[in-house]
Amino acid sequence: MTTQIKRTSVNLFERSRLTVIAGPCMLESRDVAVAVLKVMQPLCQKLGVTYVFKASFDKANRTSARSTRGPGLDGLGLLSALRDEFDVPMLTDIHSPHQAKLAADAVDILQIPAFLCEDVALLQAAAATGRTVQIKKGQYLAPERLRVILSIMKSVPECGPVVFCERGTSLGYHNLVVDYRNLDAMRWLGTPVVFDATHAVQLPGAAKGASSGKREHIPTLARAAAAAGIDGLFMEVHPNPSQALSDRDTQLSPSEAVALLQHVVALDKESRRLGFLNMDAATPSST
Repeated sequence: MTTQIKRTSVNLFERSRLTVIAGPCMLESRDVAVAVLKVMQPLCQKLGVTYVFKASFDKANRTSARSTRGPGLDGLGLLSALRDEFDVPMLTDIHSPHQAKLAADAVDILQIPAFLCEDVALLQAAAATGRTVQIKKGQYLAPERLRVILSIMKSVPECGPVVFCERGTSLGYHNLVVDYRNLDAMRWLGTPVVFDATHAVQLPGAAKGASSGKREHIPTLARAAAAAGIDGLFMEVHPNPSQALSDRDTQLSPSEAVALLQHVVALDKESRRLGFLNMDAATPSST
C-alpha cells in the first residue's frame, strides 16, 4: 500500500525574504529540540524571515561506527508532533529510498546528504514524494554536475521544488574551503540557493576518527554568503554544543545563533535592496 502524504508541499523559499533552517544536528530528544525551537522561532518572526526547524532522525553518514545515529524512524513521529505543536515547517535527512515516503509524511522538506547527492534511486524516490527537496552539494563535486542532478529530479513527474545547498569543497585532507562561485552556479540553474554555514567549517575526520571543526569562522562565512546573495541560511544550533551527540565542534549555541542571525538578516536586506538577487538572468561564461 502506498503511504499517504498528508501535507501539501509548499515552496518555503520566497525571493522576497530569507529562509533560516536551524536546529540540532541530531534529533537527540524532545527537550533539546524544544530548547532550540523556543529561541529560533520567535527570533525569526521578529526578524521577518521564514523559519524551518531541522534535525536528523538517523545520522547514517557517521565518521565512526561507534558514533550515535539517533532515534531512527521512531524520530519521525516526534518531528511530526513538534511540527503540529509549534506550527513550524520541518526538514530532515533521508539516506535510502524506502525512507523517502515515510519522512515525507512527517516533514515538509527532505534533505539529501552531500555524500549521497548523486544516488539516482534516492533522488528519484525523494522527488516522487512531491516534497521540497534540498540537496547538499557534495564536497567533492564540480558545480557543473548539479545540472545533471537537477535533470534526474525533474525526470520524475511528481517532483516538487528543488533546492541546492553549498557546504564547502574538499581542500586536501581533513579540510574544506567555501568557493562562493558555487552560489552563482546554483542560481543559474533556477533553484533557490542555501548556504550551510556550520558544516562548511568542518574538519572531516580530523579528530582521531571523528570530525572536528572551527566554529569561530561560522560568522564570517555566513555574512559573506548573505552579502553574495542567498535564499536560505542553514545552521545547526544546540542548547549545549559541547554536550551534543554529533558535530559538537560546529554547532552554535542559541545565543551565538541570535547574534549571528541579526547580522546576517541586516546584510541580506541590503543585498536584496541593491539587487544582487536579480542576477538570475546572468549568463555563465563558456570559458
